[in-house]
Amino acid sequence: MFVGVLMEKILFIGGDNRSKIAMENLKAEGYFVSSFGLFNNDFEIISDFDVIVLPVPATKDGETVYCPLSRRKIYLCEVEKKAKGKLIISCKYIFENENCIDLMKSESFAYLNCVPTAEGAIAFAIQNTDFTVWKSKVLVIGNGRVAKVLISRLASFGCDLTVSARNDKDFSLLEAQNINFVHTSAVNRISENFDIIFNTVDADIFDNSNLPRKPIIIDLSSKGCLDFDIATEQKIKAYKLPSIPAKTAPLTAGNILAKTIKTQIKANKCNN
Repeated sequence: MFVGVLMEKILFIGGDNRSKIAMENLKAEGYFVSSFGLFNNDFEIISDFDVIVLPVPATKDGETVYCPLSRRKIYLCEVEKKAKGKLIISCKYIFENENCIDLMKSESFAYLNCVPTAEGAIAFAIQNTDFTVWKSKVLVIGNGRVAKVLISRLASFGCDLTVSARNDKDFSLLEAQNINFVHTSAVNRISENFDIIFNTVDADIFDNSNLPRKPIIIDLSSKGCLDFDIATEQKIKAYKLPSIPAKTAPLTAGNILAKTIKTQIKANKCNN
């Protein structure tokens, strides 16, 4: 493992099972890798490392690093203070005026990460319904990265698939693929026509005073398409599924994360 001496020292701060897999992957390739806040009793000096890797997402509250496994309190401001001059690989959170890379702006990571997200969402639908996806009336709200992968997977199930979008370009692409489509503004009005609804957009889609009771709603967005507290009170079958890749396919998600980290390190070398 002498090669590791020549490679960057990488510190994972916080994280979930994806981070564990990514760590082992990078160690196997000769990198010196350690963690801080990923496990209950790990501690490292941030300034001793060349590359700082934050979780996916980096934070849930905007103040502390996301540490679901250790539940440690590691403040982002402290990380920023001690990581001056380091390469920081983050997700959905940027340290201003630092050499910080947002993973979600990496097309390769974003698209590959959509695969376990989409497959996990379909698995959840299968496990939480008493009917098959086959021949079900399914609506996908949105036509972005996650939606495109989800649509391709659902099409193979033989369901009656409809996709909602907002612009003519998306409508044309969906028509070219022979996929039914509607304008997203119509979703609230026609939602009872579907058995399963997958939401992929950060927008208030449903009227919280009159939520649909027939379909199971599976939300994959960051913000959510409805008020889930109200949905729970009204016994609506609505579920928000955060961090699906870490729960349903941590091995694949961790390997994707490790691959992206290596790519970003190499790119950073070329730019410096």
